[in-house]
Amino acid sequence: MTTPLSPTPLSPTPLSARPEPTAAPPPVTVPPFAVIPGAQVQRSLQGQERRIVELVEATYRLHAEGESVNPPSYFLRFPDRPSARIIALPASIGGQVRVDGLKWISSFPENVQAGVPRASAVLILNDHDTGYPFACLESSIISATRTAAMAASAATRLSRGRRTRPTRVGFFGTGLIARYIHTFLTATGWSFDDIGVHDVSAEHAAGFHSYLQADQAARATTGRITVHETPEELIRSSDLVVFATVAGRPHVTDPAWFTHNPLVLHVSLRDLAPEILLASANIVDDVEHCLKADTSPHLAEQLTGNRDFLTGTLHDVMTGRAPLPEDRPVVFSPFGLGVLDLAVGKHVYDEVARTGQLHVIADFFHELRRYG
Repeated sequence: MTTPLSPTPLSPTPLSARPEPTAAPPPVTVPPFAVIPGAQVQRSLQGQERRIVELVEATYRLHAEGESVNPPSYFLRFPDRPSARIIALPASIGGQVRVDGLKWISSFPENVQAGVPRASAVLILNDHDTGYPFACLESSIISATRTAAMAASAATRLSRGRRTRPTRVGFFGTGLIARYIHTFLTATGWSFDDIGVHDVSAEHAAGFHSYLQADQAARATTGRITVHETPEELIRSSDLVVFATVAGRPHVTDPAWFTHNPLVLHVSLRDLAPEILLASANIVDDVEHCLKADTSPHLAEQLTGNRDFLTGTLHDVMTGRAPLPEDRPVVFSPFGLGVLDLAVGKHVYDEVARTGQLHVIADFFHELRRYG
């Protein structure tokens, strides 16, 4: 009980009128710092494809409702390595997630020739209340997971209004992202009569073909798998086309290849000439993020001087505000928001913490006293 600062009144205040005691705020402490390696990240995400798609869609909703901060990505480029880049994606999520952070992801395409993965990444999670980093996670798996989840979400959402659901999928580019997208599509209820494969590397196309055969055998499913010699063959024979390349500028330029009006998951963002987008219905994940850095949508804006070619965002489709036509191709061009990495990364952290397997670095923050 608090000692009153003035004499007790003659008529005590009724209990119902007395203010509720205010709970003392929790003490501010420095959170422990944990490192979560790739093996733990992969284990915590394995078999959770449907859950991650739901998480990604919930994050898109938070972002659309203003419960996020997602500034422009920052590109570190190198005069002596023009094809390479390292990208910083800072972000913050509110709602019940309440976490800030940064994805730091590099893309070095020449690595592939040496048998080393193109992309490597880490994700830093920062405490909402103190700003202290509390985890560093291996993030190439997180990045591939959130990319595949948003692609699977888009495939489902964008095909709902079509008279027939796509049954022929074509993968243009056969790296890690293509494999993850295929995994997420099959895990979220998609099955295909025909699977097409094309890559500029015959070796990589053959490797993806073998992966698909092994996957079908493991799941006891069937479906024709075809390696196409040309991009035109792949596109014309697919009603769902997945672009997952490392292209830096448009290399598919003929709108006539798309006259059968496929659904296109333009995940790698720079494959399609502006003329193809102008003949299509265009869905993005975030307008301001997609229309920059010479992406295909950005080139279309530069060509036309406006954004009239955009139909809306994926959230607009989810909420029914962006109806889709049947008489044109539908192209989904997602920039890939940092808030998605944060949401998936926080999910991973919570799962690892729940199992009691966090690798905490004792005394990571050392100078914690102002005067020693």
